[in-house]
Amino acid sequence: MKPTLLILAAGIGSRYGGVKQMDGIGPGGESIIDYSVYDAIRAGFGRVVFVINRKIEKDFREVWEPKLAGKVDCSFVIQDPEDLPDGFELPKDRVKPWGTGQAVLAARHEINTPFAVVNADDFYGRESYQLINDFLAGNTDEKACCMVGYHLLNTLSEHGTVSRGVCEFDERHYLSKISEITNIEKRGGGIGFESPDGQFNDLDGHSLISMNIWGFTPLVMDYLESGFASFLESNIANEKAEYYLPGRLNELV
Repeated sequence: MKPTLLILAAGIGSRYGGVKQMDGIGPGGESIIDYSVYDAIRAGFGRVVFVINRKIEKDFREVWEPKLAGKVDCSFVIQDPEDLPDGFELPKDRVKPWGTGQAVLAARHEINTPFAVVNADDFYGRESYQLINDFLAGNTDEKACCMVGYHLLNTLSEHGTVSRGVCEFDERHYLSKISEITNIEKRGGGIGFESPDGQFNDLDGHSLISMNIWGFTPLVMDYLESGFASFLESNIANEKAEYYLPGRLNELV
């Protein structure tokens, strides 16, 4: 059975009556999502599931249902802040969704095959989708997952700082930790970030970092669901708290 591509697009906002990540960047007006879907299909993925917010559902359906008709099956799920585990109720002041961990969980009823998770607004390249597909096709352990890593120096911006998940590995070369670092930039011929005390901390440009492209089996939904409940026990009243996918995976590794 071919794997599913899960595209996290619920954070997309509207601009001039449209959806900004649908703006064209390619020579034919292609969006980043166009490239992601095309590369995934070429790599062997057989289905696409979009996680979106209710405000952009109409725009998304109008674009992607006809565009993908006859090419690949696609579905749409809503990331709803009220979609909480039993025993929890949405605080009245909470407006925003609960982060990428909840975004993946929003698709739990649509996922019945191994699947990849990607951000809607990041370009990954076809090789990344092929690596994920090859891993999922050959994997027989339902607890196993994978991540495509990128060298930090290849993911920096010429237009400001970036946030990246810097990866650490154990002696077997398995992922052991992801450290989210903000305000990373090129400075004085090097790469690093400025800490709150104003000190510039160097980073190795060849360090592998996470761009939030993962391969999972459906079993991961159970881990995310239990982790979400634990997260809410401590954070339900914090209107800015977010349940991040890398944070839960850190706990698992």
